[in-house]
Amino acid sequence: MAQNAVSRRSFLTSAVAAASAFEIVRPEQVRGWADEKLKAGLVGCGGRGTQAVENILTGCDNVELVSMADVFEDRLEGSIRDLKRLPPRLADRVKVDAEHRFVGFDGYRKAIESGVDIVMLATPPGYRPMHFEAAVEARKHIFCEKPFATDAVNLRRFMAAAKKSEALKLTVKSGAQRRSQAYYLDQYRRVKAGEVGDIQALYAYWVGTPVLQFTNWPNQKRDPKWSDMEFQNRGWYSFVWICGDQIVEQHLHNIDVCNWFMGAHPVEVVASGGASWRPREEEYGNIYDHLSADFVYPNGVHMASYCRQYPGKDVAQNVSERIVGSKGVIDTGSLRGVKPPFDPYVQEHIDMMSSILGKGPYINEAMAVAESTMTCIMGREAAYSGQRITWDMMMASQQDLLPKSFAYRDRLPVPPLPVPGKYKFV
Repeated sequence: MAQNAVSRRSFLTSAVAAASAFEIVRPEQVRGWADEKLKAGLVGCGGRGTQAVENILTGCDNVELVSMADVFEDRLEGSIRDLKRLPPRLADRVKVDAEHRFVGFDGYRKAIESGVDIVMLATPPGYRPMHFEAAVEARKHIFCEKPFATDAVNLRRFMAAAKKSEALKLTVKSGAQRRSQAYYLDQYRRVKAGEVGDIQALYAYWVGTPVLQFTNWPNQKRDPKWSDMEFQNRGWYSFVWICGDQIVEQHLHNIDVCNWFMGAHPVEVVASGGASWRPREEEYGNIYDHLSADFVYPNGVHMASYCRQYPGKDVAQNVSERIVGSKGVIDTGSLRGVKPPFDPYVQEHIDMMSSILGKGPYINEAMAVAESTMTCIMGREAAYSGQRITWDMMMASQQDLLPKSFAYRDRLPVPPLPVPGKYKFV
């Protein structure tokens, strides 16, 4: 994702519990621990994971990367090569020896158990709940890329682990970096100070171009040697079970800002969408290329959400949020093309480290961004089914998209593109 002025994250502060309330295994995990070298492990070595390592090394001089895990060896080794090309002050802290390069669907557990203090979760989001749960059980501080799941059942699994992470006072920083961007923090303070009045309406936009993993594939087609499982993991953005569709994987950034500023999540939604240009070929999977939704918050305020991925150099683009108050308007679209004073992708890691070391507010964004993830899944399900979907329906939904087994040669048929009236919400 391009680094531009539109970004993602914020603080959820809470009182620091007394030392006796901590259930800790290692002293490094206690908030306020001295400025020791902390060890990080990366789970998911694609472009976002590799960038996240660069970001944490840039912002936090006391961090070393000591372990990595991915389901594909070529992706892991490629990530290491890229990191070793960084400036020496960063590359010298990439200390991942051969024994700490874990390949396979169980590699995440090995990385988590490799003596690290911080676990960085950057796989495709379908895996996030199981990886997050394992990291919390191991009592690690966590950088967790968004979104946090692709279906209701597994997101509720994430939420249960989020509550445990709060009880353990683990720091959890999300990949919603707007919550660490100066402009958004300033605007959030304005809202809380009453400067824009009562919020009357919200608008969330991600109007952009496609995310197509297969552009680097042989002949832009599936390699005949790939099994269903390998094919869908390599081209993950096109498949609902592992990606969540664009409203979940990408548009979450904008929806999360709206939820954050509102201090609540919507209680219902009606939506529509479809695939107007995506060919019915397996490389293009079963996600929509446009989706619009009308969300309603508990106080009756509406959020209009619109995401679209159309190809072409001349198509309109707009990644922003608009918050309309009774006294004024916040329009983040005015930031387009303006470079932020400090990279929020780096700032989020600085904020995380401040929380871990007790030098700043305690941060645990797990539940807040989980609620934004559920908001996005709710919108997707409303578009797919054509139904009015409520928050309560989502919290009772039995939709579980995760495969029942994970092996490289597994067969994994792709469900058809959802059609309202035929698609069944469960």
